[in-house]
Amino acid sequence: MKWKGRRKSGNLDDRRGMSGKGKLVAGGGLIAIVVILLQLFGGETGQTIAPFLEEFSNQQQTTQQVQNRELTPEEVEIGDFVATILADTEDVWHQIFRENNLGTYKEPKLVLFNDQVTSACGNASSAMGPFYCPADQNAYMDLVFFNELHNRFGAKRGDFAIAYVTAHEIGHHVQTLLGTSQKVRQIQSQMNKVEANKLSVALELQADFYAGLWAHYVQGYLTENDIEVAISAAQAVGDDAIQKRVRGHVQPESFTHGTSAQRKEWFMRGLRTGDFSQHDTFSEILD
Repeated sequence: MKWKGRRKSGNLDDRRGMSGKGKLVAGGGLIAIVVILLQLFGGETGQTIAPFLEEFSNQQQTTQQVQNRELTPEEVEIGDFVATILADTEDVWHQIFRENNLGTYKEPKLVLFNDQVTSACGNASSAMGPFYCPADQNAYMDLVFFNELHNRFGAKRGDFAIAYVTAHEIGHHVQTLLGTSQKVRQIQSQMNKVEANKLSVALELQADFYAGLWAHYVQGYLTENDIEVAISAAQAVGDDAIQKRVRGHVQPESFTHGTSAQRKEWFMRGLRTGDFSQHDTFSEILD
């Protein structure tokens, strides 16, 4: 992606040089493993991750040592890249909100961290993957996640995987601003788990559509390889791909994020059309 020399967002909160170090009591590691398997980027914590974060937070020791260090030149560069991607999402969503009479787009913050982070939704470790917290309207991301995405789940390497995940999490912010997430959670509270999972899938696929929609607006900066990297990341974290890799079989009724094919399809639909009005994933999933 062509990004150097372009505007960087002032909403990037880079905490990577301020990592809190502390041990977890028994159980914390297991929770992190469960969450990364079931919630890989991962949606918003207000939907399904919050109970895990709360338990994870309760199991942390109350005293932690904060270690400060200077970022390496490579870390500084990747931070500049993320800040540029975040700026692009701001420009794109301001434009989409204006074009579709959606009101004023409120820009979120994106927090980069190492190891552990505290959000309004609770404490989280890097093992949980990127997430969005509706309580403080911030997205959180440890960039080490992308090594896991490649090494463990087979996604192609490339900076645009970071761009895609960032755009996906910002998609959850858009859902919060538009009231979509709140409405879904309210309806889910009156459903059985299988039906509620279908709504979760629709919510996640809509965030993938929004990521593709963002990519449509910035495609002048993209290369063909960027799209291939984004598609690879989307497919790597499909529910069916994760379950088959971890369990050896799939259970469609337990899906919460969509299959690899669905995640690719909705990202590409946003990329191809550039049409915000085609964001209704719920009609197709619940049909």
